[in-house]
Amino acid sequence: MTIVFKIILILISTAILFSCSQKQHKHKIIDDSKETILQSNKPDTNAIKDIILQEFEKWEGTPHKMGGNSKKGIDCSGFAHYIYTKLFNFNVPRTTKQFFNTGIRINKSQLKPGDLVAFQPHSYPRHVGIYIGNNKFIHASTTKGVMMSDLGNPYWEKYYVMSRRIIKQ
Repeated sequence: MTIVFKIILILISTAILFSCSQKQHKHKIIDDSKETILQSNKPDTNAIKDIILQEFEKWEGTPHKMGGNSKKGIDCSGFAHYIYTKLFNFNVPRTTKQFFNTGIRINKSQLKPGDLVAFQPHSYPRHVGIYIGNNKFIHASTTKGVMMSDLGNPYWEKYYVMSRRIIKQ
């Protein structure tokens, strides 16, 4: 095991032990009215990235299926919904249209791990992914399934519409 992995395990174990002995707090989420559900601490972007990447490894290569929500097939909004609800316990929408209005709109230059990136390709009405840092995002591609892509790719640059912050950071 790498030292980073050991540290993450220690931090997660400590968090679990601490959370079991304390009153449960809901995670922060920003909705259209900019109200937040209170949480005790601000999330660490490196921890968010690590958690998302660990889950991505389990889903990578899962085929695309419109309306799907399992490892037999999933669509982009289903994958984003799964990440936000299952990993972070957020109440988020299930459709790309609703994701386009969730959270706070941010500039592309402000992206942090966990932010939503939104696209509007000509062949598909809307597409969403989750930013993980270093200009990369994960998503359920219609042609390649769950994968990691680069925002600098000419295709994604051409169809990029906006970024939205879901996790209060």
